[in-house]
Amino acid sequence: MLRLLGRKVLHLIPVLFLVTLATTAMPDIMKLGDSSATPVAPLLTADMTPADVKALEHEYGYDQPLFERYGRWLGDALQGDLGTAMVSQQPVMESVKDRYPVTLELALVSLLLALAVSVPLGVWAAAKAGRLPDKILGGVSSGLLAVPPFISSILLVYLFAAPGTLGQVFPNTGWIYASDSLSGNIEHLMLPAIVLALAEIPQFQRLLRSDMLGTLQEDYILTAKSKGMSSPYVLFRHALRPSSFSLITISGLTLGRLIGGTVIVEVYFSIPGLGKNIVDAITSNDVVVVQGTVVIIAVGYVLLNTLVDVAYMLIDPRVRAR
Repeated sequence: MLRLLGRKVLHLIPVLFLVTLATTAMPDIMKLGDSSATPVAPLLTADMTPADVKALEHEYGYDQPLFERYGRWLGDALQGDLGTAMVSQQPVMESVKDRYPVTLELALVSLLLALAVSVPLGVWAAAKAGRLPDKILGGVSSGLLAVPPFISSILLVYLFAAPGTLGQVFPNTGWIYASDSLSGNIEHLMLPAIVLALAEIPQFQRLLRSDMLGTLQEDYILTAKSKGMSSPYVLFRHALRPSSFSLITISGLTLGRLIGGTVIVEVYFSIPGLGKNIVDAITSNDVVVVQGTVVIIAVGYVLLNTLVDVAYMLIDPRVRAR
């Protein structure tokens, strides 16, 4: 167990190194596409000369070699300093601390909604395999998979947030900046969370259905049925847990992906999370904010993947035995 855990932790090092090095190289990548591009663009004014631009690049250290910049950035990052935004002059770490909980709340609520819907549907589809309910669920899942989040955002806003349709059940934009708690923003959170959950429900439901079909053929399930146990009891008490290992793994990976992939939804619903922060920084050419935010998202994703692997080892003894 400890050996496997040690291997997982060691795998983090090269991944984090490559991610942080790539983000540090962003100014160099910019210049590959346009030799006149400069990472200090947000600070430029109309009366600046090329010499002034060079002076600014020197001040921010962008004229130094890549690995020298990386060493300096890494030393600062290990002390919690991700630099200062060029536009707002706010420390990037403070900006991330303000916005990360928002994105995490959105991702967690989306994941919980997806699981709450997909688990019973997956169990039901497996119990009715090959029959009409299973075929209907399969068709609905295929339809949901074909609808991207930006389309479902528009449709759901039209149905549940626009006046004159089903009523303004949820607000379509706005966030209570005075409150950083989930309860203070739950109404503003629900519609974007439903949008994200709709993209995950078909995958979760299909995965659980597939694993359940295999489990239901096991001898101990057939024995439980022969003893006269009710179908719901057999499905949820005996078949669900051994069929949920893959779902647990995918759920952890999905949470990490949701944290880094809420860009479209956050921008559309004006939610002040990490995704909207990156879009705003890209729009204003603020390389420092893009670099710091991308690194935080990448580190969070990698750590979540590691935690999922550890959790998988804890719930499935077969993994620890390898």
